[in-house]
Amino acid sequence: MNGIPQALDALPILGMLFQLVGYVLSNLGYMSQTTVAVAVPITLAALCGVMCERSGVVNIGIEGTMLAAAFIGWIVGVAASALFGVGTPLPLFGVTLPLLLGLAAAILVGMVVSLLHAWLAISMKVDQIISGTIINIGAAGITGYLYTLVASQAPTGAGSFAQYKVPGQVADLPLVGWLINAVLSQGPIGLSTIVIVIMLQIMLFRSRWGLRTRAAGEHPRAAETVGIDVIRLRYRNVVMSGALAALGGAWLSMEQTNGFNADMTAGRGFIGLAAMIVGRWTPLGAFGAALLFASATGLSTSLQISPPAGDLGQLMGHVPGEFWEALPYIITIVVLAGVIGRSIAPAADGKPYERESAT
Repeated sequence: MNGIPQALDALPILGMLFQLVGYVLSNLGYMSQTTVAVAVPITLAALCGVMCERSGVVNIGIEGTMLAAAFIGWIVGVAASALFGVGTPLPLFGVTLPLLLGLAAAILVGMVVSLLHAWLAISMKVDQIISGTIINIGAAGITGYLYTLVASQAPTGAGSFAQYKVPGQVADLPLVGWLINAVLSQGPIGLSTIVIVIMLQIMLFRSRWGLRTRAAGEHPRAAETVGIDVIRLRYRNVVMSGALAALGGAWLSMEQTNGFNADMTAGRGFIGLAAMIVGRWTPLGAFGAALLFASATGLSTSLQISPPAGDLGQLMGHVPGEFWEALPYIITIVVLAGVIGRSIAPAADGKPYERESAT
């Protein structure tokens, strides 16, 4: 039996593929945990897009919303630590008062930024692409400038949320232990993301709010005739979606790391929009697409930390490190190019709505 793997390894191309599959299986635990973690901000960005576009509003300002929330959450945590002290972290997730205040501030600023987008897109009827672009450029410029002012005085944040420690007996279960460990070995924002995906999927297709949201995104004029306030619904959805994008930003500065860096979102808001499209504007589909895109980061990180042995390891050694950094974006472009034209957006997506005159 041992001769079969050796014979497969000796094949020129199939051998490399067989070695790669064996490497992935042997490092599945680490790669899966990294993949789920990296997928968190992408998923939250995608859910923000789903809520907006299902009600008829295009929001490409998710990147800027996440960046603003990441900065505000970090700086408020720093200020709260200076005022109240770091305090003793709670046993679960390492929660402290500065972290909670920072998270609340991040969510609030995300909703405020989304309110600005809603006002421009819905009330002022500004081109929604232009509105989102303004938010992205403004957030990058303002947070970058403010960070340069305070970075030397506040080099560290208020700490970071800790991951949940899965009991060893559960993590070591055969067949499913690695999966349980990958899903549950996350911080509070990561675990909340999984719950939000399930809840939003149910609400979007099994609740009155979901029915009205989909009606506003498909046939707003018909929805208005049956008593749905389309403008109010769109406002509410866009503002609430800002809280989801803000959680993605807070994850970057308060759960993944303990600090803020200029442009630390690194395109995750745009990848989230791609995940939304690949997932056909559904929460579960967007989550699956986010995991697909994040798996490239999990694989590249594993290959750099623990490179494979044999011919596969020699081949990987000749691949420049920049390729692994670009791999998630390459996969996003390739997958998105194959989906464009097959995924159909809501019919009224991006079209300003104006009520007919009563007279």
